[in-house]
Amino acid sequence: MTKQTDHYFTAEPASAAQRRELRVHLAGREVIVQTAPGIFCPDRVDIGTAVLLHEAPVPPPIGNLLDLGSGWGPIALSLGLHSPGASIWALDVNQRALDLARANAQTLGIKNLQAVTPDEVPGDIRFEAIWSNPPIRVGKPALHDLLMTWLPRLAPGGAAYLVVQKNLGSDSLQRWLTTELEASEPGAFAVGRHASARGFRLLKVHRRR
Repeated sequence: MTKQTDHYFTAEPASAAQRRELRVHLAGREVIVQTAPGIFCPDRVDIGTAVLLHEAPVPPPIGNLLDLGSGWGPIALSLGLHSPGASIWALDVNQRALDLARANAQTLGIKNLQAVTPDEVPGDIRFEAIWSNPPIRVGKPALHDLLMTWLPRLAPGGAAYLVVQKNLGSDSLQRWLTTELEASEPGAFAVGRHASARGFRLLKVHRRR
């Protein structure tokens, strides 16, 4: 009998959903959140996410802000704490992660956060900011499809910040994004490296128009 293994991109994890409390620092304050097995990095704020949260600029105070691949919500919750006047979209395919993100938002008093699957985001919404620790381990085809689905939905003047480990291909991803976005909308995007820390690159994708 083969033991079933959950991945953080599993829609319905098979492992026990026993929740536990975790004390973390988000948006400059100490908070207590809930996590559970069967999601991405349930025991801490992972290093890549910590780099993004430390190095990215303060998010826009209003508009639609997207956390692409939210997990239990460290990025989305930080966006909500920083920008209470914005609408926060926590996007994931893992239902357990979405339940946790909703519960954590309620605990922290964040009333403007929606934790949803990709199909639940209205097609006409554009985002003033996208922050993501993208799921590199889903493989290049799925990752590329994910990024080219959501990055073009940046609003004019908006920016995406993507944290990617250097040894998992951050520099090649930067080159790929530059080529693909230019091919899809010539002159509309600028792709560059915003910061480097702890073996990670923080890539910036800015929509000019």
